[in-house]
Amino acid sequence: MGTFGRFISWLSHKLIFGAVLAVVGLAGFGFWVYLRDQVDFDVRRLEIVRALTGETTKLKAALSDVEARMAAARVEISAQQERAAQAAKVARDLESLSGGLNRLTTDSAQLKENDERLARMKQMEADSLQRVAQLQDGLKRTQWEKDGLEIALGRMQVQLKSVEENKSKVLHYIREAWAQHGPYVLLIVGLYFLGPPLGRIFLYAVFAPFVSGRAPVLLGTATEAQLGITTSRSSMDMALGPGDTLWVKERFLQASDEGLSKRTKTVLDWGMPLTCVAAGLTELIEMANPTTEVTYRATFSSQENPNTELVLVSVPPGASLVLRPSFLAGAVGIGGGKVNIRRHWRLFKMQSWVTGQFRYFEFVGPCRLLVAGSRGVRAEVLTPMPGNLAPARRTNQDATIGFTPGLAYRPVRAETFWAYFRGMNPLFDDLFEGEGVFLCQETSAKGPQEQVRKFWAGLWGGVLRIFGL
Repeated sequence: MGTFGRFISWLSHKLIFGAVLAVVGLAGFGFWVYLRDQVDFDVRRLEIVRALTGETTKLKAALSDVEARMAAARVEISAQQERAAQAAKVARDLESLSGGLNRLTTDSAQLKENDERLARMKQMEADSLQRVAQLQDGLKRTQWEKDGLEIALGRMQVQLKSVEENKSKVLHYIREAWAQHGPYVLLIVGLYFLGPPLGRIFLYAVFAPFVSGRAPVLLGTATEAQLGITTSRSSMDMALGPGDTLWVKERFLQASDEGLSKRTKTVLDWGMPLTCVAAGLTELIEMANPTTEVTYRATFSSQENPNTELVLVSVPPGASLVLRPSFLAGAVGIGGGKVNIRRHWRLFKMQSWVTGQFRYFEFVGPCRLLVAGSRGVRAEVLTPMPGNLAPARRTNQDATIGFTPGLAYRPVRAETFWAYFRGMNPLFDDLFEGEGVFLCQETSAKGPQEQVRKFWAGLWGGVLRIFGL
């Protein structure tokens, strides 16, 4: 499938889920309206029908009254226009009788009477025309009133018809939900479409730079003792000297010499049983070399995932390694001693709240640790060099396995925005500064359960990370 096909598939999924979200939101608000409704649906429906019928009757009566007033106004307009026309005709006749030579031959008393009558006719015509103008202006306003009443009556009739035909409770409460809570549904759908991209932009542009500038987590100081780290291999061979004891997860044990004493170890460390259960460090195979001279060997590889590779980390006296226990496949106590594990809590560090890791486990030497990683484990060595006296190196946060406590550790913003925006890279990378070693997987694998149910896998991974696992 090409880029365009993937985009169409993504867009289709978004639109379908957005529609489902809108339907679920309306259904939820409709159910809420139903629970708050204290009146029976049929009773309320009849009350609404009666109320709408009453309003319709009032509107029809008002419309009839308006039409009657308009008819009366038209009759009066016609009468006033006729009156004005008659007055104008009489005025013209009077002007002809009193004008020109007729004015010289007509008696003065008659002329006076004609002039007075002419003035009355002209005043009558002016009054009639003024009344016609007033009536026409009132008729226009009455027409507007009629138009408004007809619109209101049409809406009322449509609403009445809808209520009379609506005998479904489901449709009724959905309409009520939309009328009362429609903007909230639109807001939820809008947040579904626009919330994630806007949130990612805010996190990358504002939040991540703020976090990156905080002081790093520093669990110890650099030591002269150096870790011994083998090459990453799918199968690892290990020597167990006299008095050594190995605790290993059963799924990693492939073969072992017969002379080793074996038994089941319930948990790796009874000082932190819950941690061991969460990290899978339970029901381990304990293999001890009871001799004082003979060296035995055991071979390890992943029997479940062919992409898992192993390294053997030798931690000498005076050295230590901060390690997430979920990557620990096995551990060796030297000379019959147990593996010493220190715990560091960092509850009040900004980095802890950002990464979700509040606890760190430090495996103190002497011991040997069998570490498993996806497609291999890589050791990154940071050491001062000419021109670079303060070395620093970043890695994908999902790939980090462990580091020496002398390294300053903090999350820094991902280097490219689009890789983060498209979900190809976490918001933060892990940055290590100073002198020491850190271990990381060759590929970032979060566990097979994510392929089955990403949500629950992410939630479980977050819980493990809180406890430093």
